[in-house]
Amino acid sequence: MATLNKNMLLNYVPVYVMLPLGVINVDNVFEDPDGLKEQLVQLRAAGVDGVMIDVWWGIIEQKGPKEYDWSAYKSLFQLVHKCGLKLQAIMSFHQCGGNVGDVVNIPLPKWVLDIGESDPDIFYTDRSGIRDQEYLSIGVDNKPIFHGRTAIEIYSDYMKSFRENMSDLLQSEVIVDIEVGLGPAGELRYPSYPQNQGWQFPGIGEFQCYDKYLRESFKAAAAKAGHSEWELPDDAGTYNDVPESTEFFKTNGTYLTEKGKFFLTWYSNQLLNHGDQILDEANKAFLGCKVKLAIKVSGIHWWYKAPNHAAELTAGYYNLDDRDGYRPIAKIVSRHHAILNFTCLEMRDSEQSSDAQSSPQKLVQQVLSGGWRENIEVAGENALSRYDATAYNQIILNARPQGVNKDGPPKLRMYGVTYLRLSDDLMQQSNFDIFKKFVVKMHADQDYCSDPEKYNHGIPPLKRSEPKIPVDVFNEATKPIPPFPWDSETDMKVDG
Repeated sequence: MATLNKNMLLNYVPVYVMLPLGVINVDNVFEDPDGLKEQLVQLRAAGVDGVMIDVWWGIIEQKGPKEYDWSAYKSLFQLVHKCGLKLQAIMSFHQCGGNVGDVVNIPLPKWVLDIGESDPDIFYTDRSGIRDQEYLSIGVDNKPIFHGRTAIEIYSDYMKSFRENMSDLLQSEVIVDIEVGLGPAGELRYPSYPQNQGWQFPGIGEFQCYDKYLRESFKAAAAKAGHSEWELPDDAGTYNDVPESTEFFKTNGTYLTEKGKFFLTWYSNQLLNHGDQILDEANKAFLGCKVKLAIKVSGIHWWYKAPNHAAELTAGYYNLDDRDGYRPIAKIVSRHHAILNFTCLEMRDSEQSSDAQSSPQKLVQQVLSGGWRENIEVAGENALSRYDATAYNQIILNARPQGVNKDGPPKLRMYGVTYLRLSDDLMQQSNFDIFKKFVVKMHADQDYCSDPEKYNHGIPPLKRSEPKIPVDVFNEATKPIPPFPWDSETDMKVDG
């Protein structure tokens, strides 16, 4: 039976559960408060620490610029509070629909889509000119084309309005975490593998920088580097190609040439700069609140074992065997006192088909280790809904890669794990029974603890971001460092 032991509590990893995507529907209505309350009460009784919820831009600001309606979310948040759960709120600036597991459709605000009718280049665009309406292109971050506001200003105003309207819930420390959406699916990446464009696993995906704004940015950067003749890649294949069938990613391909390296550096730096700018706005918006900021990085594990890491490169993660694409992201997270939230925690290499050259375990080790080396907190979630002991044990292993320490805090510990997602399947008796065991093992065999100070998770008021990071510090962070060693299996098995 679970207990409260002071030293073991220092091994405690809180567990959150992601709420259904459409809990507030597209018409901004909280549809089934009674049904949700019943499930929240069960989660609380199972020892769950809190829930995560998408706060959709397409719902809140749908009526017009700066016309925000937070009322449905306010009711939802108050219900979560009443049920004794904490809250992780995602500033979801992306569309819902078109990604794995998207069961509802919530587009961007109509007034934004209307601007896209006359200027389709506000959206990410692939080489054949197909637009992706999931998220605004990084190219318009600083273009005042949205009724006089830039995309960054829109995101900033939205977060300030959230703070004003949810001030009571921030003050009562119900909202513990603001995850800032930075791309499709809320992740800091390009929409390089969109299912609605016919992408299928394990396709390499496509670069998404062919809108006029990013084209202009690239041409200016190339000219500045003394290569005005350089163009964006035209040899990187299509969504469902394998690396070796393209000139860009094949053995000794374009990605290894001076021109290829220049492009990949520019492409990934655009993404880093985008994350840096919006996190800076988030930091200003929530300054002084007892809340953590967070960003999500996508677990692109296919082609990880191939020298070209093609699927990571098209998504904007310039990660190769001799170049770390994730520690520079951790540097930015560190500058803004934030958390790096990573996905695919439940996956094992042995479950993957060999033709995808996939290695989710090594990828998780690399990204989490890089975060810990930069002295930031790392959190994570599973990529696909799983209800089996194997998946839960893998998540627990990643949460404490070197096991528990009976005499105090473990050497390595994730800050928290969010389980994807609350559903009727999860609440089905046999599935819920094993989930409850998972929560107890994440809590290091301790009872639910309502005081985060006891497991070193007290949240001080958010401080202002550190100064901008010099380029040479970023370059230093791309040097690979071996990951920390991981135990082969967890010492806290749900079926142990």
